[in-house]
Amino acid sequence: MRITSLTLIVVLFLSSFGYVSAQTAPQYDLVIINGKIIDGTGNPWFTGSVAVKDGKIVRVGWFDAGNAKQVIDAKGQMVAPGFIDVHAHTENVFDHPDAENFIRMGVTTLITGNCGGSHVNVGEFLDRINETPLAINISTLIGHNSVRQQVMGLDNRAPTAEEQKKMNELVELAMLDGAVGFSTGLIYLPGTFSETPEVVELAKAASKYGGTYASHIRNEGVGVFDAIKEAINIGEQANMPVDISHFKISAKSLWGQSHKTLQLVRDARNRGLSVTVDQYAYPASSTSLDARLPSWAIAGGREEGKKRMADPETRAKIIADLKKSRAEAGFADFSDAFVASYRPNPEFNGKNIKQITMEVRGKDDLDSQIEQVFEMYEKGGASMVYQVMSEEDVKRIMAEPFTMIASDSGVRTFGSGVPHPRGYGNNARVLGRYVRDLKIVNLEDAIRKMTSLPANTFGLRDRGQIREGFAADIVIFDEKTVGDNATFEKPHQYAQGFSHIVVNGGHVYDGSKMTGVKTGQSIRGNGYKQKTSAQWNTPSVRPEMTRLFLSAR
Repeated sequence: MRITSLTLIVVLFLSSFGYVSAQTAPQYDLVIINGKIIDGTGNPWFTGSVAVKDGKIVRVGWFDAGNAKQVIDAKGQMVAPGFIDVHAHTENVFDHPDAENFIRMGVTTLITGNCGGSHVNVGEFLDRINETPLAINISTLIGHNSVRQQVMGLDNRAPTAEEQKKMNELVELAMLDGAVGFSTGLIYLPGTFSETPEVVELAKAASKYGGTYASHIRNEGVGVFDAIKEAINIGEQANMPVDISHFKISAKSLWGQSHKTLQLVRDARNRGLSVTVDQYAYPASSTSLDARLPSWAIAGGREEGKKRMADPETRAKIIADLKKSRAEAGFADFSDAFVASYRPNPEFNGKNIKQITMEVRGKDDLDSQIEQVFEMYEKGGASMVYQVMSEEDVKRIMAEPFTMIASDSGVRTFGSGVPHPRGYGNNARVLGRYVRDLKIVNLEDAIRKMTSLPANTFGLRDRGQIREGFAADIVIFDEKTVGDNATFEKPHQYAQGFSHIVVNGGHVYDGSKMTGVKTGQSIRGNGYKQKTSAQWNTPSVRPEMTRLFLSAR
């Protein structure tokens, strides 16, 4: 009896100091051993293990797996934080909850609501994410175009004082509900009709809650220099960080001038402004066919645009504007414009406007191409891929320390259309082509551009690093084989070289297939953290802000 009691006392004493864990409940849910750990900060990789418990990273260093529930031996492979894509368009994620095209290139968190387009009711959107099992994390911006359209429709005019106030309040509501910032798409309807002061006032409403201003600037071609200055000016006036979306030069006449556009960002940073850019790793962009038409010509929506095209005098003016803009940008025709998706005739998919014009009209001169553009616009428009950029500019922009990697893609339906390959290969292409093959950036810095830099820019405080206490979003890949398979001709091909993807501790991809685990979460911004339940539920606050949604419709 005395020996038994003594043994029990010793066991209790040792277990209180953590010495007895043998044959008890597993200490960790997951341990990754023997990996080359890139922590996301830009520091050199080191060999070690990463332990996960309850969705968090709880230990990083050199230790064995013990009695973990799951062990992954990452010998010879890189272990990095899950990639954060700061420029995505994923409002359709509920139709594709696996988000497989993103997960299989290492992306574990998406920031949506870019280019001025978002759910206006951010709280409802983020709540739905928490109620719908997803394999990926989602955060969102509040979009200028969506807010403006809800309050003002597609009108080509400045807002009244009352309309500006209503838009400001909607942006503020979105920030309190968890938006991470405010986005603009100043080439799209109706944002293209706004002047700088309107945007500054809306940005200020987001700035109050620690938001970032993310802008698809007003012009990425011949007017790119003034457009960059405007974006920086808006951030400076609103006292908030600026991220310039899909930073590029899309005018052939300005190819090679990226050192000048980058200098504008460097100058702003030297003045103490927090300015970053994001970029996809391809010399081609993707947007709508409508974006190539003069904004004044399509004001009010498609039916109004069709009426203008039906008027001979107005039609001639639109044609003249199109020819002028093409010439200024250095393009002789529309052979750079490839159809990604055209519902009225899917046979157009993958072909450029010049090819389509020859097939349909038997000739391919510029006037005939413009007529083909008009016809496709009138039938509902198309999603396009534009081969308008220089590879040298892409490389120069990527080398900058303030450049983040972002796809500008949506969640893809595998096999549907001929979309831009960036939706399947963007991050993998950076690691394969630009890191391993071209050595534009080193591996650790490329990972930083995909992880801690995006997390810091958009205030995702517990993401972007392999660090104790951070969310267990983890990517394991082979630096020797990682790469993209998607091409412009055959875009529906998944990336290669990724062996395991973990999201909030859940093993969502095992190297060959999605596992069915869906541990994604909504990630809310700083404004939501500032909002106390007592403050938000008072009769003078929440009901009044809810009324704005109804009165603005």
